Amino acid sequence: MEMDEEKIDDAVLALLWLTLHDGDRAWKGFDWDVMDRLYKKGLIANPAGKAKSVVLSDEGLQRSEELFRALFTRST
Repeated sequence: MEMDEEKIDDAVLALLWLTLHDGDRAWKGFDWDVMDRLYKKGLIANPAGKAKSVVLSDEGLQRSEELFRALFTRST
């Protein structure tokens, strides 16, 4: 089975929106390879470090909310 890394990245970015706090920070308890790819795409700040959360860029915040709504909410 071949994994689609883009779909995995989208799902993790959506879940980061679920854990947002302090406006633009999210808990970073996800796979390091995924977090590194999101960093390279400019969607989050560098996840390396002792902090347990990561800062989302403006683009990352917008995209994470869009993905969260698309993947995890019901249509009304």
